[in-house]
Amino acid sequence: MSSKFHNKILLGVTGGIAAYKSADLVRRLRDAGAEVRVVMSPGALAFITPLTFQAVSGNPVHTQLLDEAAEAGMGHIELARWADQVLVAPATANFIARLAQGLADDLLSTICLATTAPVALAPAMNQKMWSHPATCANCATLELRGVRLIGPASGAQACGETGPGRMVEPSELVKVLATLRESVLAGRHVLVTAGPTYEDIDPVRFIGNRSSGRMGFAIAQAARDAGARVSLVAGPVALETPPGVERTDVRSAREMRDVALDLAVSADVFISVAAVADYRPARPAAQKLKKGLPKQKIELVANPDIVAEVAALEHGPLTVGFAAETEKLKEHALQKLSRKSLDMIAANRVGQAGSGFDSDQNEILLITPSGEQNLGKGSKRKLAQLLIEAVASRLKDEEFENRSDKNNRPATGN
Repeated sequence: MSSKFHNKILLGVTGGIAAYKSADLVRRLRDAGAEVRVVMSPGALAFITPLTFQAVSGNPVHTQLLDEAAEAGMGHIELARWADQVLVAPATANFIARLAQGLADDLLSTICLATTAPVALAPAMNQKMWSHPATCANCATLELRGVRLIGPASGAQACGETGPGRMVEPSELVKVLATLRESVLAGRHVLVTAGPTYEDIDPVRFIGNRSSGRMGFAIAQAARDAGARVSLVAGPVALETPPGVERTDVRSAREMRDVALDLAVSADVFISVAAVADYRPARPAAQKLKKGLPKQKIELVANPDIVAEVAALEHGPLTVGFAAETEKLKEHALQKLSRKSLDMIAANRVGQAGSGFDSDQNEILLITPSGEQNLGKGSKRKLAQLLIEAVASRLKDEEFENRSDKNNRPATGN
């Protein structure tokens, strides 16, 4: 078991059909080395019995707010103090709403208010309930308070509908909990762009690049694991959204710019990993261009520089750029750091086998105005974690906590 895994996990089970998965979740948590105690809401009792959870957890199951058998009859305080991690799976729309309102009218909601342990929710509900503005607002409120949302997943639902709202599978929940790091970004909003952009030449052809989006998605997941609320703006990629990450899909650089600037005003950190096309056709053809012409001229115009625009925002987020280079890695990265007034830049070499585009491996040199840090070569997931640790450390710097205008910082490089 990872040293980062929480040894004492209090599992809350609320009244949804996904409650049957929670018994398997308890077994998997115990297999990973955790001690598990289960608290059931009144609604959960209609779907599965306490005896089942007692058998798989090896501990008594708690259902009552006022428990005479607990210390001084205050079972919620005893359990709240015991837990290293509180996980509610499934978390229904009703429970999420009550927790957002700060209600404490049953054992589980009271524990969530009384504990100092991290609280995570695995939402499970009908896809229309998940997308309802009330649920969205309640989730946003809880995330601002540092509550972690894991999921929901998308797929077929017990009601016969299909869409987001399925509880994340027990195996995935265990993975998330096992990789949780100290919540160094709790309460922070991290914005990540990932993948390529496609600039249309005609309805069939486009200008694009080989970016797979893997590095950006790994960074989004690492930021989520560090406790942040994460917004991911993705170009055309074939990747699954990390549970708990808010994703917006775009196609072109201008679409990515509009979404990124809209989200950046509330972000604490902007990490620009996307390989944004530098140019686009000035006048995309309305119909497919036919072969046979001896020459075909396509006029190109410059795309907006998204990371530079975000970096120029007054009181804007800490801004991290990426420099994908084939030569003169450090020299070109320093130039970009200075020219775009970035806070940090992650330089990585592309065009070589086993690293960069189309690979699960990468190698990063992280450069700031005051120095550099070689993150080394490794999996994109591992490098993403190291990058997020560096970002969290940078956020703690007095310069960023107390800055009045980030654009007054001196530039470096030429």
